[in-house]
Amino acid sequence: MRFDVVISGGRVLDGTGAPPYRADVAIGGDRIAAVGRLDGAQADTVIDASGRFVAPGFVDCHAHGDAAVFDPAVQRAALRQGVTTFVLGQDGLSFAPGSAETVAYAARYFAAVNGPLPVGARSGGASFAGALSAGSPLAGVVAFDEAPYEGPLSVGELLDGYDRAVALNTAYLLPHGTIRYDVMGPSPDPAAPGDLARMRRHVERGLSEGAAGLSSGLEYLPGRYASAAELAALCEPLGGLPYVTHMRAYGAAAGAGMAEAVDIAARSGAAVHVSHLHGPADVLLPLVEDALAEDVDLTFDTYPYLRGNTILAMVVLPPAVPGAETGRALEMIASGELDEWWPTLERTWPRLTVSYAPGMEWTEGLSMVAAAERAGVTPAELCRRLLTETRLEAGVVIARTDEGPEGEESVRRMLRHPSHTGGSDGIYVGGHPHPRGYGAFARFLGRHVRELGDWTWEQAVVHLAGHPARRFGLADRGLVRAGSGADVVVFDPAAVADRATYADPRRLATGVDDVLVSGVRVLAGGELTGATPGRALRP
Repeated sequence: MRFDVVISGGRVLDGTGAPPYRADVAIGGDRIAAVGRLDGAQADTVIDASGRFVAPGFVDCHAHGDAAVFDPAVQRAALRQGVTTFVLGQDGLSFAPGSAETVAYAARYFAAVNGPLPVGARSGGASFAGALSAGSPLAGVVAFDEAPYEGPLSVGELLDGYDRAVALNTAYLLPHGTIRYDVMGPSPDPAAPGDLARMRRHVERGLSEGAAGLSSGLEYLPGRYASAAELAALCEPLGGLPYVTHMRAYGAAAGAGMAEAVDIAARSGAAVHVSHLHGPADVLLPLVEDALAEDVDLTFDTYPYLRGNTILAMVVLPPAVPGAETGRALEMIASGELDEWWPTLERTWPRLTVSYAPGMEWTEGLSMVAAAERAGVTPAELCRRLLTETRLEAGVVIARTDEGPEGEESVRRMLRHPSHTGGSDGIYVGGHPHPRGYGAFARFLGRHVRELGDWTWEQAVVHLAGHPARRFGLADRGLVRAGSGADVVVFDPAAVADRATYADPRRLATGVDDVLVSGVRVLAGGELTGATPGRALRP
């Protein structure tokens, strides 16, 4: 027997929930060729996994790596946690499908989350760079497509741009907000029948080109303007793929958001996946159980931290400010129209730490209060400066009010639920991002398995690999068995741990030193090999 790679001497966690068992894993090409006692097998590459677990690559169900995945440092950060697949297109906003104006809007509005589509992204052997007008915000970044309606960047082109260009696999959700903007611009009006028909054509074409579901961001713009009826109509073509929602309300007010998600499922027949559903568990778990009792195919993801990371404007501006219209919003901030609003945020300022502030990088990593003190102004005045000078692009890490043992206990209860899947909500933009993109999956393993016992090792691999692969239709991933795609992680159960902190958010995790994607070794001894076998995974 001769193979390309043999991983010998490890204990296999196969992704089904079965207890670990001693076996060798042989790989031929991009497939797992055999699993068992392979004494005498020969291979070009042999990896000694003695004392370590061998598991399927983990699927990050909620990653904002739409642009950052091209960064080798981000690839290394993910692989050092065992993550081999990013599910992109989250929260209803990303780069496709849409016109040049739409792509520019998504890049600007979500700059603190996704960043700009990088020049290095390629499609069909040709760079996206080149065809926008010189005055466009994305000139030299995204090119026009010849399609008569969908515009310059289709889902198929975007997926082609990821394929074999990076070390990770990517899957992509159709972003509802991007689609709505492409059809209706920033309008808050209900979708007319013609608008809805055009949006649905976007959905149908995107699914035909390989999208893994439809996402919504109902606290962002323009997704906030969509009705349940609009969303349900766009979910009807999903055919078993999930409707992935950043709901309108979370926390103590999550009942309304969950009720809407259940309503959309009932109207459309779609499966539902709720993004970053953390707590309070006393409120949320009964809502999950109620939905399941109504035969809703419901899953949700969490990350094992208590703080969030989002756009500053979304946190601090009142709903009356049209954040989708930068010029108008900046006029309102400058004119003094919000002077009576700022004092209502006094209890918010201490909870905010600047993560991303282009042009005001000196504030990154400082709390809003500390940055204001350094500048000799009030937090409200500093906030106005950040919004104005970054043109609403600033990002913040935001502390929850229930940080501490009670907050962590709520997260623990949520992740123990069988409908849970792992997601980092990783944001890689700015000088001081949230540590979750650099440590969430290692923290699941090191803290919540080894230290706290919230899962067994075999349960962890179901939550982080097997279950999410099924949720997004990635039928040949998430398992270690003959015939499956060869995304394989070798990790040390005694050493796997997160090291990234709020003070030092880019410290790499430990304990994962060898990773293969599509049968190619992309991490060896904890370092990137330089190989880019990552596939754009189409359900």
